[in-house]
Amino acid sequence: MTIVRSGLLAALVLIPALAGAADQPPADPLAADRPQRGITMATVQSRYGQPVTRHPAVGQPPITRWDYPSFAVFFEHDRVIHAVLVRSTPAG
Repeated sequence: MTIVRSGLLAALVLIPALAGAADQPPADPLAADRPQRGITMATVQSRYGQPVTRHPAVGQPPITRWDYPSFAVFFEHDRVIHAVLVRSTPAG
């Protein structure tokens, strides 16, 4: 019984700590330079300006991609679902 209790106690202590870690912003300094999940197209445009390219929506639900010089933003309807850094291709 003691082992079960100590295991349960450890789980009760660790689970909230681990869950809180998921809520923390990423340690990657470049992550702050991209739009975050859930913000609207209007917010992205006001913060980052006009995209270089706006690709038309495809599929259902509609997925749209906006390209900026250093990242691409993917929207479902009008909300950001993902933003990725664009790699520069090496010359040669």
